[in-house]
Amino acid sequence: MRGKVRLKLAIALGLALGARERILAQDWPQWLGPSRDCKVAGFEAPQTWPEELTRVWRVNVGQGEATPALAGDRLYVFAREGDEEILRCLDAAEGNELWAHRQAARAVTGPASPYPGPRSSPAVSEGKVVCLGVGGAVTCLDAATGRKVWDAAGPAEVPRFFTAMSPLVVDGRCIVHWGGENQGAVTALSLATGAPLWSWPGEGPAYASPALLTADGIRQAVVHTEKRLIGLDLAEGKLLWEVATHQERGYWNSATPVVDGGVVFYTGQGTGTRALRIARRGDGFAAEEIWHNPSLGTCYNTPVLKDGLLFGVSDRGYLFCLDARTGATRWKAPARVSPFAAVVDAGAVLFALPAKPVLAIYKPDGASCVELAKYTVADAETYAFPIVAGRRVFVRDRGAVTLWTFP
Repeated sequence: MRGKVRLKLAIALGLALGARERILAQDWPQWLGPSRDCKVAGFEAPQTWPEELTRVWRVNVGQGEATPALAGDRLYVFAREGDEEILRCLDAAEGNELWAHRQAARAVTGPASPYPGPRSSPAVSEGKVVCLGVGGAVTCLDAATGRKVWDAAGPAEVPRFFTAMSPLVVDGRCIVHWGGENQGAVTALSLATGAPLWSWPGEGPAYASPALLTADGIRQAVVHTEKRLIGLDLAEGKLLWEVATHQERGYWNSATPVVDGGVVFYTGQGTGTRALRIARRGDGFAAEEIWHNPSLGTCYNTPVLKDGLLFGVSDRGYLFCLDARTGATRWKAPARVSPFAAVVDAGAVLFALPAKPVLAIYKPDGASCVELAKYTVADAETYAFPIVAGRRVFVRDRGAVTLWTFP
């Protein structure tokens, strides 16, 4: 009898753990999702695409372009109201506000003034949530209660269009790139205390966010600065390799590098897309260019790597597909969309959300561009990534967040 009870308990525990793993697999706890690669798990494409989606709730949250973070049953939204930046924690199911942390926000001036809200996405890790304001202030809060754990101000200088990179939180470190034009520092802060663990002084920050790479057993932060792509030792902040990234006029380093093992794909300079192989050379590392496609590259969005193919939206607004091994162009869609479009790999399909608030569903096909469905999902411009979780899609426009569901 006891054996049967133990067996039932073990089965129940296993089912509970399995359910928890599925929930975690659907989370979007940081910039570009669980692995910072624009990929989510758990979406089941319907056999027949519905005419429209079901709107569950819509909440006004303030100004901003930052993609929210989804962790379990909580959605963390970073926005601005007047002279304050606000990190809100919402009940993901109902949209109710569970807590809100407010802090003074720096005035946004110059060419960035039409977009005064934060651009940097919050990151959730180890029971904490970290956000980076437009003025470079880093705030770490208890994810459950909103209580402030620590903050760090950073230097007074900011980039021309103000702070936009999203922190990389890994191995108990919060990595940010502080500073302004021509001068800055990539800094690792302790997630527990906010104390600086290391700092690499160099060029100022761009508008891209760091990626994580492991080469020859060494974990590295791949950071796009104003003028270079660099690899920093995650443990000590030592510069391991670098390449110059010349930008055409009117372009800024705004696309996050895409990492596949020891290969890094980068784009966004108006010169197409490139692939590098990062490998040990002597006592250090070297970056060797594998290929360069000068015709197709993004400007403000990060491509998705799927099944040996790179999918993105070009700087001219065309959805495109490249062969990730050779860089050859597979196809370019005939219709144009916004170059700000965000592309997400949801398994059997790709989601694309341009600045015009139409969510488009595509088949990840290397032969041609196949659109499966499209839906109007907002009343205002959308610059954030759609968060796909199960049959749910969270859409952040310039002033609100809306939860849509598939039937």
